[in-house]
Amino acid sequence: MSRNDALAVVKWTPMSMCMCTDKKMAEGLGIKELLPAYLDPNLQSPDLPTGVCFASGSSGYDPLTPTITGTLSLFKQLELFKEYIVKLTGIVGEERARAIIANSLFLVSAGNNDILISYSLIARKLHYDFPSYAALLVSMASTFLRCDLTLKDLYSLGARHIGVFSTAAVGCSPFDRNRGGLLRECLELELEEAAWFNSELSSELDYSELSQNRCFSDS
Repeated sequence: MSRNDALAVVKWTPMSMCMCTDKKMAEGLGIKELLPAYLDPNLQSPDLPTGVCFASGSSGYDPLTPTITGTLSLFKQLELFKEYIVKLTGIVGEERARAIIANSLFLVSAGNNDILISYSLIARKLHYDFPSYAALLVSMASTFLRCDLTLKDLYSLGARHIGVFSTAAVGCSPFDRNRGGLLRECLELELEEAAWFNSELSSELDYSELSQNRCFSDS
């Protein structure tokens, strides 16, 4: 297996700025200058073995979030990944495709828009206090990542090296600071909510079966 095969990166994130991280990650691993979007109409077959991006800006763990923002849900991205596997297998063969996927790095980044949009601005806040909503998000994240028998999750499709990013400083984004009055101050409540969610997600990953299979958090 070539070095590029072993270090293939599949980026999986609904963050709108994912391509900046993609470029640094792909370049840092010596794979290629830019990780292309899977849905890019100019995507070429040689791009598939060395990784693609399934990102959909403003999506999230909560299925309500992509419904509000009109973006692709994580499970729709998962369907695209299944399609990717079929295409990759057609290019390199089944055995090599399995090896590429098993040795790829999968990066998952979600939660920002769930907290900012679905909870803080939309109806979720009417039905949940934040600890309850954070628990719901953690459960959704675990369902997406974990190994089970439904074949609807990332692990069961062959991913073995999964990195999960914590949420950013929700409450200090330009959008939030524009809501912070004339001084454009950070919104302390949303900062606290993001910190709460990050702590709960990190604990779930640390103590789940995923931690035995190289699933890790940056928290």
